[in-house]
Amino acid sequence: MASQVAPAQLEPQRVFVALGCNLGDRVKSLQKAVLAIENLVDTQALRVSSFYETDPMGPSDQPDYINAVCEFYTACEAHNLLDKLQQIEAEFGRVRTNQQWSARTLDLDIALYGQHQIKTPRLTVPHAGIADRSFVLWPLAELDANLVIPGKGIVSELAPKCPQYGIRRLQSTV
Repeated sequence: MASQVAPAQLEPQRVFVALGCNLGDRVKSLQKAVLAIENLVDTQALRVSSFYETDPMGPSDQPDYINAVCEFYTACEAHNLLDKLQQIEAEFGRVRTNQQWSARTLDLDIALYGQHQIKTPRLTVPHAGIADRSFVLWPLAELDANLVIPGKGIVSELAPKCPQYGIRRLQSTV
């Protein structure tokens, strides 16, 4: 009888997830989403940026967004983490469509997964638009201004150069 070997445990990765929503009670939704992420297995040392309100990217006939970024360490493989984040989105009523920049009850994107660069049909890390989005870069700068985004540069140098999207820091956070 052959013995089964357990899969090797992944080295914990420092992960940054961008959160956003523009439907319903936006602040409360992000607060609950942060708790859901914190309760994921293999997640530790969660930190959350301030919340920011921004104009919608794309069609302007939708409500403003509330955005934030959370940072944590996880031993979860990147695609498995994506599955877990999409399950949280579904629990919040997120319906995926082919329409880009549509209104959302919750959007959770893996912005960074360690210093890895991933490009698969399901996942691109660093997030494809990370260097052009103040609603990701400003919260990232709050958590770690010296963070290097692979292939893009240092957060503190990228943030002032990107479109603002009417970004406004809120007092209300987690």
